[in-house]
Amino acid sequence: MSRLLRRDGAPPPPTRELTVRSADGARLHVEVHGPDGAPAVVLVHGWTCSTRFWDAQLRDLAADHRVVAYDQRGHGGTPATPGGYSTDALADDLEAVLAATLGPGEKAVIAGHSMGGMTIMAAARRAGLRERAAAVLLCSTGSSRLPGTSTVLPFPAGRARTAGTRAILASSAPLGPVTPITRRVLKYATMGAGAAPERVALCARIVHACPRAARSGWGRVLADLDLDAGVRELRVPTAVVAGTADRLTPIGHARAIAAALPECLGLTELTGLGHMTPVEAPEAVTAKIRELVTAYLPAGIPSPDGRTDGRPDGRTDGHADGHVDGHVDERTGDGTDGTAEKEEVA
Repeated sequence: MSRLLRRDGAPPPPTRELTVRSADGARLHVEVHGPDGAPAVVLVHGWTCSTRFWDAQLRDLAADHRVVAYDQRGHGGTPATPGGYSTDALADDLEAVLAATLGPGEKAVIAGHSMGGMTIMAAARRAGLRERAAAVLLCSTGSSRLPGTSTVLPFPAGRARTAGTRAILASSAPLGPVTPITRRVLKYATMGAGAAPERVALCARIVHACPRAARSGWGRVLADLDLDAGVRELRVPTAVVAGTADRLTPIGHARAIAAALPECLGLTELTGLGHMTPVEAPEAVTAKIRELVTAYLPAGIPSPDGRTDGRPDGRTDGHADGHVDGHVDERTGDGTDGTAEKEEVA
């Protein structure tokens, strides 16, 4: 499978790759990093991104955590599904990934950035989330009213700015190649003024790699988003992180979410940072994930033979509650070229 490589090195190779089928048959590309038996972390990326958005967290956490990352529909290694753009589909996909990658009785810390945080909110009422989430981290996200609050367009708040933002979200215009000009535009829209050039370049390569149809399809969902009820139903210990210079989901969204959460663990405001907090401030986001793991996850899930991976054979494929049937078709690689064991959970 082709990968988007960082200029400063290859992404960390997964120990396993899976194709997980969601409720409507959508095929999701899933990566598992780190040792079996370690505390589990699930990472959910945002709009126009991919698993590569979490490279910094994967490099750090995979040393002593089992980290699951997957590509949202139409992003990275997950193909688009015709008609599959909805918050219900986001929730279905997260449930399917949790069922396929966590062992019986196993819980995880789940971190979502932007649309990834919206995915968690969309799944808040789902048994698959409530039974699997030990704690949640919401990074740079919002639950509603995105076009009316975004400050990407330098206009006064009002109808013109809202309409213009809606048009940007729904646009399928090509972004073109990554150039100094496009990097500058992306930095203005999504990152803080002090963002390091190499981090801006990484985000530009990821965003420009997103297919136009997926960008437009999910952008239309974001334009009409209303997940306020999901915030109130997210009855899991939840921490919130956001940048004070976020133009896409301004800091007011994070403050409103923190105030509405039933079990809020606090809001961390990162001064001067923009929307891409896991890339702009990877150490802060990773530290918050580690803090949640320490507070809310045991060292491992004991299995009958004394292992701590939740499965006697050391595997971690769960059985889905109607979304995944547990069938696995394995193809094994030697791992020497960055390839991993590949499976299909149908």
